[in-house]
Amino acid sequence: MNKNKQAILLLEDGRIFDGNSFGYEGETTGEVCFNTGMSGYQEILTDPSYCKQIVTMTSPHIGNYGINKEDIESDRIQVSGFIIKEESEVPSNWRSNQSIGNYLKEHKIVGIKNIDTRAVTRHIRDEGAMNGIISSADLDIDTLKDKLSQVQSMEGLDLVQEVTTQSLFEWEQNSKSKKYKVAAIDYGIKYNIIRLLEKSECNVTVFPAKTSATEILKFNPDGVFLSNGPGDPSAVKYGIEMVQGILGKKPIFGICLGHQILSLALGAKTFKLKFGHRGINHPVRNMETGQIEITSQNHGFAVDLNSLPNNVIATHINLNDETSAGIRCTDMDAFSVQYHPESSPGPHDSRYLFDQFISMMSK
Repeated sequence: MNKNKQAILLLEDGRIFDGNSFGYEGETTGEVCFNTGMSGYQEILTDPSYCKQIVTMTSPHIGNYGINKEDIESDRIQVSGFIIKEESEVPSNWRSNQSIGNYLKEHKIVGIKNIDTRAVTRHIRDEGAMNGIISSADLDIDTLKDKLSQVQSMEGLDLVQEVTTQSLFEWEQNSKSKKYKVAAIDYGIKYNIIRLLEKSECNVTVFPAKTSATEILKFNPDGVFLSNGPGDPSAVKYGIEMVQGILGKKPIFGICLGHQILSLALGAKTFKLKFGHRGINHPVRNMETGQIEITSQNHGFAVDLNSLPNNVIATHINLNDETSAGIRCTDMDAFSVQYHPESSPGPHDSRYLFDQFISMMSK
């Protein structure tokens, strides 16, 4: 591969960024977003919540500690494209198996490097999230504009079916001696969520996203976990209907898309954020304790706080823009957060939420 091969990033409003090919040579499209984390690029690449998205890393130097076999959050790379300022071609870490460039090439993920990621980030922040196309194969702007015009908007898009398991399975690290039986609904679940549930004495069985309430109740779990995932939550109507069928019958804990689906099932509304929250350094206030948590986040939609029904209270608020970061039902065992307490990557401030779920099931 020619390390200096020209590549172009074209945004749907016509903004053009020139750079060099990074990873697999070719062409890719998706919604362009940015992540403010200084580390965790491997977990970001493999997070199913990034399905159909091109991720811009705001940190200027990516790949310095390489890629290993342990720090993955799903069975494949999930992003549709990757944008960085500078690639570290020679990683330095005892756990590293390969460079990030080779990793992207192996999984046929198209990227672009040597562009001003500060300018990309500022443009998205000012103008809002938008679709884009990265190409090292076709550099003609007019034909790239034609291809980009065919890409669907994220609003109204159900991407859960792109990432959910096709059949239920038990987490392979489970021990039958665990105390609690948890049904995890896979809207795009991250591995570390399952690992932490397993460490909290849970036997975890992962169910496809379209599993019905009848099937969940027949399984008779001690609790139901609603996972993170990609796309517009309002489009996941089967998930909303399933949650409505188990509310008040089983304890429920939701994260990110799971938080939005629970909120919609309770009667609230969601909306698309201007540019989303993505990074491992986002402050959240716990409204019940007053404590500030530094959190890992990845979402482009949020729950409308003004639409919460009377039996639902806001438990957490995002301090950057005062959007919803968590809710709790007052008359049923159900709660959720709009961030990632499993923190892979990220700080561990919010892992107490798994204990809260265990406490709810133990009742």
